[in-house]
Amino acid sequence: MLINIDSENKLVLASSSPRRKELLKSIRVPFVVVPAEIDELARDGEEPEAHVQRLAHEKASEISKKYRDSWVLGADTIVVIDGRILGKPHDGAEAVKMLSILSGRTHIVFTGYAIINSCYPEMKIVSYARSEVFIRTLSKEEIQGYVLTGEPMDKAGAYAIQDVGAAIVERVYGSYTNVVGLPLCEVARDLKKLGIFDFLGVD
Repeated sequence: MLINIDSENKLVLASSSPRRKELLKSIRVPFVVVPAEIDELARDGEEPEAHVQRLAHEKASEISKKYRDSWVLGADTIVVIDGRILGKPHDGAEAVKMLSILSGRTHIVFTGYAIINSCYPEMKIVSYARSEVFIRTLSKEEIQGYVLTGEPMDKAGAYAIQDVGAAIVERVYGSYTNVVGLPLCEVARDLKKLGIFDFLGVD
């Protein structure tokens, strides 16, 4: 069933992520949520930057087919360490394994985003942000305790920087909101560039 899009909600967020919703709300962007469902597997030889941008574009494109008069924002976030992509853990044991790999080391977070409108294909923007995150050295007991909170289970890399996971993140180089799930500075800039929304309300 399609959601009615009016002039007050001219952006469609192609994601069910509560973190992305909260980030957009924080800069007062009017939007509605219509989650996309696509195959998120990486392709052989695909670099992280290309991977997140492709998935973000595929998510936005899927929803744009249904809402042809609306601007659609798609996004995808991954955690990368040693050239390996860490997705969302399937169970507690996998979450423990991921956190053990990240413990005491720096990893990279990539978020790709795409802003498209089927009526204006020449105006689409597909880009990404990159941040480096250092997780402090964690004991086995700390890792187990964090996993037992349940927070790691729907998060790339098995942690959430904005919640309980803030206690294990020692340093961030680059965009903090990128690590949360959407690089707000870049997205806000591009929403203004496309004439969709200016959170500052100035020309």
